[in-house]
Amino acid sequence: MLDGIMDDYLRRIGATRPERADLEGLRHVMERHLLSVPFENLGYHLDEDIFMDERVLEKIVRHNRGGGCYEVNPALSFLLTSLGYEVDILPGWVHRPGGVLGPFLGHLALRVKADGEDWLVDVGFGRNSRFPLNLASRKVQHDPHGDYQLHDVGDGAVDVYLGGKPLYRVADRPVTIADFAPTLWWYRTSPDSSFLQGLFCSIRTPDGLVTLKANKQVSMVAGEERSKRALQSEAEALEAYKEYFGISLDRLPDEPAGGVTAGVRTE
Repeated sequence: MLDGIMDDYLRRIGATRPERADLEGLRHVMERHLLSVPFENLGYHLDEDIFMDERVLEKIVRHNRGGGCYEVNPALSFLLTSLGYEVDILPGWVHRPGGVLGPFLGHLALRVKADGEDWLVDVGFGRNSRFPLNLASRKVQHDPHGDYQLHDVGDGAVDVYLGGKPLYRVADRPVTIADFAPTLWWYRTSPDSSFLQGLFCSIRTPDGLVTLKANKQVSMVAGEERSKRALQSEAEALEAYKEYFGISLDRLPDEPAGGVTAGVRTE
């Protein structure tokens, strides 16, 4: 069953099946994933179930959707494992504004072995790299999305920096998807959850980024150019989800209480 859906997964992201589980193939699959699968939290505002196990494949592959780190990274892990890669689930903490570190298991990333080295693979953060980051290197790693660098913080954990600013921390101790059940419940129910405070859908393009926030505004980055477009009606917003992200919705997601449009940063 999974073999069949994995072929569909590769077609979904426009990827060619790697001939071997090497770094070249990993780079290709990760890039195609980021350019095809949105980073979005629509399900949190459509009263949808959020799955982290194999059921998430139905959403991403069959329904042309995306998700947050708890969905797109596990989904990618299933794909990479089927392609012969050795994949571990790594727990993380998100660096929040004001120098505050979020809760443990607040982020989920992947460690993938390729060409004899360990690589950090993350397609579910919004500001993640386009290509895998070498987990053993502490040098600046240049990427189309910016300059990334890993910093040791003790006990095997590393902080991931972008442009000199910390994004998140990952621990070098693999866990299982089931370990995230309590924090998934928190993200689904807490008024402090960034996924409930904000409504967003974002996807990388070869030279930029397209983001739709709160059903009301499309922001586009293309190279050095930036533009914004206000959406004037429900019909226009539904069409924007379809046009920019390939997502067909029966209705708009509910807007956050109080009209909050912040939450997880996607730019």
